[in-house]
Amino acid sequence: MKVAVTGATGVLGRAAVRDLVSAGHDVFGLARTAGKAQLLESYDVTPVHADLFDRDSLVAMFTGCDVVLNLATHVPVGSLREKAWREHDRILRWGAATVAEAAEAAGVRRLVQESTSSVYADHGDGWITEDSLLDITAATEPASMAESVAQSFAADVPGGQRTAVILRWGRILGEDPQTRWMLGETRRRRAFTVGHPEAWTPVVHTDDLGGAVLAALEAPGGTYNVNAEPVRRSELLAGLGEALGRPAPGLRRAPLLGDHAEPLRRSLRVCAEHLTAQTGWTPLRPTFDATWFAPLVAAAR
Repeated sequence: MKVAVTGATGVLGRAAVRDLVSAGHDVFGLARTAGKAQLLESYDVTPVHADLFDRDSLVAMFTGCDVVLNLATHVPVGSLREKAWREHDRILRWGAATVAEAAEAAGVRRLVQESTSSVYADHGDGWITEDSLLDITAATEPASMAESVAQSFAADVPGGQRTAVILRWGRILGEDPQTRWMLGETRRRRAFTVGHPEAWTPVVHTDDLGGAVLAALEAPGGTYNVNAEPVRRSELLAGLGEALGRPAPGLRRAPLLGDHAEPLRRSLRVCAEHLTAQTGWTPLRPTFDATWFAPLVAAAR
């Protein structure tokens, strides 16, 4: 297939384009700078100068492609200040809408939109599927808007059908900046997360990002959770401590303030069996343990 990727130089995008190229697809990645274009070329990806908020440049990029993967985000590392999240929220609110509009105008038949498990309501110990109740707040509303425009893209059209696939990712762990930050806070014995220690967190290793994106190329239209077995918050913190050979950090006693702190308190025991049933995808790292952090710990020594 010919696949256009926005967010191609991010953590999710890099994993996706590497696996797409390995699978034999022709990949075109959005690159706003010469440095990002050079990075994409090193992955055998064709860089395309375009702007996520400029419809015409995206139409030119998407024309002739079979699939558009909108993987663009701007998640701030280690910050919950509202100012730090403005660009990320803008990308989901307005960038996703521009991508979907341009994909439709370019005649693309499949759109894959990234999203997050954080849109789900707190379910305690109950399992969460794609049909479970959502809790849309100021923090989760941008992701919900991105999902909505992707759903609107899907329609019967002359000569076939447009299909939208939404991937709700768990918390990404592995070789990425957020995990490096978490390890750094653990080394400094700083509590950095909130919520009940027995609350659940859906997690997914960076090794499994590209495979799930490949599965989305063939998946029936719809929404899919993407994560390994969820882990209790206390077990996640214990894994960080074990990886570094020191006591696990505790949970913050003082509440984190701001809209983007609230979803961190939710207990989300998310099930990803729907993606497996529909595509055969299974995570290479199905169960969390301290080895998920081993490469970063070794690199820091």
